[in-house]
Amino acid sequence: MSSTPPSADPAVKLELRGLSKRYPGGAEALRDVDMRLAPGDVLGLIGPSGAGKSTLIRCINRLVEPSQGSVRLDGEELTSLGAGALRRARRRIGMIFQEFALVERLTVMENVLSGRLGYTGLWRSLARRFPPEDVEAALSLLSRVGLEGFTDQRADRLSGGQRQRVGIARALIQQPELLLVDEPTASLDPKTARQIMRLICELAAERSLTAVVNIHDVPLATRFLPRIVGLRDGRVVFDGPASELTAEALTAIYGEEDWRDTAADGDEDRHSGAPHTDREA
Repeated sequence: MSSTPPSADPAVKLELRGLSKRYPGGAEALRDVDMRLAPGDVLGLIGPSGAGKSTLIRCINRLVEPSQGSVRLDGEELTSLGAGALRRARRRIGMIFQEFALVERLTVMENVLSGRLGYTGLWRSLARRFPPEDVEAALSLLSRVGLEGFTDQRADRLSGGQRQRVGIARALIQQPELLLVDEPTASLDPKTARQIMRLICELAAERSLTAVVNIHDVPLATRFLPRIVGLRDGRVVFDGPASELTAEALTAIYGEEDWRDTAADGDEDRHSGAPHTDREA
């Protein structure tokens, strides 16, 4: 039998209703955010620093607890789950972090396999003894992200682009249905940033993943992400196709600025038919 709740709408994978976050002292990071994603939707989240982008990502999987509102994944209300049920729900949600969040002293393979800890018994995980099928899946993912031959390399010896590829493989070995991506290119050079964004979008398409990508680079967002949501002061002020992210829309998100250069940069290569993932980074 399916584990999908009977009330779930198959056309809606993730739904946020009235999502708000107020920190002690009264600062509001999110204000009544409503958002719906269909299965396979890939959404870019943009906005100025302090707009609430990272808070929104973390409220979805409850790394940050919302103050009010609803987060539903396949109709299941995540905000009301107890500890055990939340752990099970998080198996379905992969997370890719800005600062990679790798264990520096562990190897590439060990870091990727840590994505299976939610499925592995306590003693096995402590001993780092994973089933053969998990090891095979890790090897396959490392090959796909361009790190074949890096299995025994320590994480602290990798470049920034290589570390992010490890983070992507670690998230995908969970076999998630929803992918949350928090500033995946913030510490990368422009060429590597394009490679990483291309890889994330390719993998989301290959695996029919729904994804929310928090990204600060507007041209990069409009090049790779078909739908854009703009936040300002914790509120959604734009939600639409990347092609409709006009200078007026950017002003609503970021404030007054001459956006002509940014718009041109985004239009130049938005549908450029870029080649398959470059694996230099």
